[in-house]
Amino acid sequence: MASADLRRELDCSICLEMYKDPVMLSCGHNFCQVCIDRMWDAQEVSGGYSCPQCRKRSRSRPTLQRNITLRNIVETLRSTHPDQKKTGIFCTQCIHYPVPAVKSCLHCEASMCDNHLRVHSKSPEHVLTDPTTSMENRKCSIHRKLLEYYCTEDSDCICVTCRLDGEHQGHKVETLDEASENKKQKLRNGLQKLIANRKQRVQSLQEHKAKVQEKSASLTERVTALFIELRRHLEDLEKRVRRNISRQEERISHALSDLIDQLEIKEDLSRKMEDIEKLCNMTDPLTVLQESDTGDLCDTKEGDNEDRERHDRLLHDGGDLDVSGISHTLHTWLSDMIKEVNVFFNIREASDILLDVNTAHNNLQISDDMKTVSRSNIEQNRPETRERFQWCIQVLSSQRFSSGRHYWEVDVSESEHYRVGMCYPSIERRGDQSLIGDNKKSWGLHRYSDECSLIHDNKWISLSPDFSSNRVRIYVDYEAGQLSFYDLCDPIRHLHTFTTTFTEPLHAGLCVRKGRIKISGRS
Repeated sequence: MASADLRRELDCSICLEMYKDPVMLSCGHNFCQVCIDRMWDAQEVSGGYSCPQCRKRSRSRPTLQRNITLRNIVETLRSTHPDQKKTGIFCTQCIHYPVPAVKSCLHCEASMCDNHLRVHSKSPEHVLTDPTTSMENRKCSIHRKLLEYYCTEDSDCICVTCRLDGEHQGHKVETLDEASENKKQKLRNGLQKLIANRKQRVQSLQEHKAKVQEKSASLTERVTALFIELRRHLEDLEKRVRRNISRQEERISHALSDLIDQLEIKEDLSRKMEDIEKLCNMTDPLTVLQESDTGDLCDTKEGDNEDRERHDRLLHDGGDLDVSGISHTLHTWLSDMIKEVNVFFNIREASDILLDVNTAHNNLQISDDMKTVSRSNIEQNRPETRERFQWCIQVLSSQRFSSGRHYWEVDVSESEHYRVGMCYPSIERRGDQSLIGDNKKSWGLHRYSDECSLIHDNKWISLSPDFSSNRVRIYVDYEAGQLSFYDLCDPIRHLHTFTTTFTEPLHAGLCVRKGRIKISGRS
């Protein structure tokens, strides 16, 4: 009772909780500093201040004095008694004021404070635990006795009667302490495994990060060197083409200048021009008509014909820059540079990709060059073999990839319903599991009308509707286990990269439900 009265004296009359940073007014009453400041802020508009307990008023805001002694008492009590709000369990014997409980008796099903615990029975059947409200859960629901054992066979907590006479008779049992320690040990072991696994995964990720950084630095250095070399080639190419253009211009200009000079200095022509000009300036028509040898003035002699032929040849037959030759030079050199880039990145040409007619469904027509496949309503008279697709209207390539980096392209502009991708040769040839992308042995790009998706193991990845659907590039890095799809719009857009470990060679696969598509390799 005294403990409860003391506890009540340590409560602020404003917030009704234990003092926090208590201050004392001149009237001797104590409050939390935050509480009294908040109250006086509200009273400020009325022009006066009063004590919340005795109502003593003051015109000016009173000076607050910190009550250090009271603060020390509160702190001492907080350190030796649980906070009511933290435990929420009170002594069931203190009926006048809630006092925090320090122990609970499972036999009495009661909780006690320090005072009542001192007079509580010490007999063995009175089992004390930390304060709890779930005492009912600590008793056997059948025999109403304390749960003291753990049946390892049924994974159940039992009482002594359950062990000796009940359904757990003869089972292997442990005390609760033993079972609890065993479970804790298992949890500790599991926790250690989790920590070790996480540590291993973090280490693996860090190692991979270091490898990526190292590879990035190496690749950056190589690419820098490559671009230095490419720029040197481009500068050489520019100089060569510019010299070619200058030489052509110089040659043509020199020939034209020679012809112009010859025409301007030729005496016979100059004389004829003067005579014709003189006749044209005469005003007497009789004189003009009677002038002799006027026919010779306009005659073209053999020398003039040679000049004309040379004139025509310079204007029409070689008198211009050889643009096609310059274009051919540029194309040849740039093609060589592209090949150099492909060698740098170890990208092999895939221009020899051909369709394997032995795998083609009988509703597919294959072109003579083995590169175009079309859907046909007329069945082709091909023999039924183990390699031929019987259900899915698709075909594989004869070319296969088992190492290195490759890419090939598909023109899909003439089809609105198709699947293209890559497959293992062990893909099923019958049943719905043989469709490209609907199994673990193939990866595909699917289009139906305006809907486009990427598929593997029948898991779909939807693509944005701005997919051009005209030309697709498929790139494979066999050793890295990467299969990438690109939309060849302007600029080229990466669609998705599948990452795995390839276990078989890869073949190009095409499924055509409508129209036709064409494959082509690019260097």
